[in-house]
Amino acid sequence: MDQLNTQVTIIGAGLTGLTLAYYLSKVGKKVVVLEKEPHIGGVIQTAEEKGFVFETGPNTGILGSVEIIELFDDLKDAIEVEVANPEAEHRWIWKGGKWNPLPSGMISAIATPLFTFSDKLRILGEPFRKPGNYPDENVADLVKRRLGKSFLDYAVDPFISGIYAGDPEKLVTRFALPKLYNLEQKYGSFIRGSFRKAKEPKGAIEKRVTRKVFSVKGGLGKLTNALYQKTGARNFITGCKDLQVQPGDKGFIVSFTDNNGKTFQLESQKVISTICGKYLPEVFPFIEKTVMDSLSNARYAKVVQVAACYHQWKGIPVNAFGGLVPSVENRQILGVLFPSSLFSQRANDGGAVLSVFMGGIKRPDFIEKTDEEIKEIALGEIRDTLKSTSIPDVLKIFRYPAAIPQYEASTTFRLKAIEKMQHQYPGLFLAGNIRDGIGMADRVKQAKQFVNALIS
Repeated sequence: MDQLNTQVTIIGAGLTGLTLAYYLSKVGKKVVVLEKEPHIGGVIQTAEEKGFVFETGPNTGILGSVEIIELFDDLKDAIEVEVANPEAEHRWIWKGGKWNPLPSGMISAIATPLFTFSDKLRILGEPFRKPGNYPDENVADLVKRRLGKSFLDYAVDPFISGIYAGDPEKLVTRFALPKLYNLEQKYGSFIRGSFRKAKEPKGAIEKRVTRKVFSVKGGLGKLTNALYQKTGARNFITGCKDLQVQPGDKGFIVSFTDNNGKTFQLESQKVISTICGKYLPEVFPFIEKTVMDSLSNARYAKVVQVAACYHQWKGIPVNAFGGLVPSVENRQILGVLFPSSLFSQRANDGGAVLSVFMGGIKRPDFIEKTDEEIKEIALGEIRDTLKSTSIPDVLKIFRYPAAIPQYEASTTFRLKAIEKMQHQYPGLFLAGNIRDGIGMADRVKQAKQFVNALIS
């Protein structure tokens, strides 16, 4: 058994782990990143085939935190950030057999056919409604209380499907949509709070947190690869099997086996886990069961993604961000994104790249369908909703049985268990998307907060 030692061991080489490794190595910390897959990047992977560039996992990010702006500044010599084409930023919502633009302001919210007349009146009265006082109120109840059921059905439900592949009846607002929750709690109103926040003074870098949709020229895989290269390949070990952590005399003992069957034992002062909650019990067997049950209790949405690529697109013009399908419409997909309309060099002129999503919390059975069944559903929905007569030149299916953690009522117990565990075992930290948000901006923000805490 080979013996190694390091200051910090990071488990998981997704965006959180890569950002942690990059910034810790930058300040001189000795870091080792252990990853069970043969590649780095986690679910962020970009593929190229027959002249198309498409994502096999997340398609876009949001410029939603100061930290992600700072990261892009630090990587400006390695990647080129691409903001979505402003002519294709509209979101479509499916209702009554056709796509309707999602309202982007008060006037369009009143004019849209998506909401009922009574709910349009509720929207006008939203600034005058009292704030709620139940901290664990779910998203559905909050929205119905302030804006009405049609707003829930045709704005928030499809939005939740697009972000969490989740159920607004189950997601707790203060965990799943903290910015929305804080608008009501701090300002008493979503609308009034949005206006007030827009007028608050901002520093130069805060003004760049535009919440615009972004990718990277050549695909998001260029971002994770840049972090890997900047950190240094010597700091990464991929293909780790039977990985296990135990407390040691000088921190922690991390044991694992590599692809060649060789066993290693790593002595590390600190350990940061960024992995999926369901893997925590096998990696940290020493944590008492009652605590571990709360640590690993997150429910995950099972998602199927289909990349459909066309050299010649024959259908309605897909000059939008994409289309989202409300649950009440009873279609077989969550939505479809149009990456080639948003970003350059994803398809040739006249072509298109589509990303179709299905499954989620409400339809977990989709993950078990055969490739042929998935293909038939995807092409049928593209044909029916986008009036396509094209046959894709490339069609790829990707399954994610633990795609997105759901910030449900169990989140309260999970966060308390994390605090208890980290107090009981100093130097052991739980990061990743089981806490602090699921977006790319959230992941980078969390990583930088951990780095700042470790170096201080």
